[in-house]
Amino acid sequence: MNSFMENTNIQNTPTTVFFNKVNIFKIIITVFHLVGILGMTVPVLRPYFQILTPFHLLLSTVLLFVFHKGWNSAFYIFLILSFGIGYGSEVMGVHTGFPFGNYSYGPVLGVQLFEVPLLIGVNWLLLVYLSGALFHSRVKNDYLAAGLGSLVMVLLDVLIEPVAVKLDFWAWENDIIPLSNFIGWFGIAFIIQLIYRKLSFDKTNLLSLYLLINLAVFFILLNLLLE
Repeated sequence: MNSFMENTNIQNTPTTVFFNKVNIFKIIITVFHLVGILGMTVPVLRPYFQILTPFHLLLSTVLLFVFHKGWNSAFYIFLILSFGIGYGSEVMGVHTGFPFGNYSYGPVLGVQLFEVPLLIGVNWLLLVYLSGALFHSRVKNDYLAAGLGSLVMVLLDVLIEPVAVKLDFWAWENDIIPLSNFIGWFGIAFIIQLIYRKLSFDKTNLLSLYLLINLAVFFILLNLLLE
């Protein structure tokens, strides 16, 4: 009897329940991205899924932060600075052409302020968090880690740009994605990545790598499948 009760207690430990929760959230993320690929690649469904794009990004961010542990003042500073710097750089980019080039946003990404969707600030925050998490425990030097995280973000942007243009998220002058866009992305990303490294908060997250992989696969497939 004692042995049976011990086995029962082991099976219902908080750790076991927690990891079941992780697996459930991973399934939700994968299903959500697969449905998104289907919706974006079927012409008759595309307009409806374009409208849902802001909710897709917000849901991904919420699911990720369910598993964030370090909710301290440093983390809130990171949230504010990453959103503010990312968003501010986009406002400057839209109105001056620096540092990314000449482009403008369409209506797909939702509510805009200063001609830039508010969701873009969330996008910067999410991508810095995901790419920074790759190196936070693997690379000790803050500047090297920030550079590597920024490089990952540039590679993601290479995948995102053609898809975003086809789906009317934004449009480039003369329909040409300039090299300055990727240089500017690296520069702004490096600043925020360095802030991410310097601020002291728990950077472990059981969903970050999985969500990053899903995002990369999502845009790889859309690049292949979108007409």
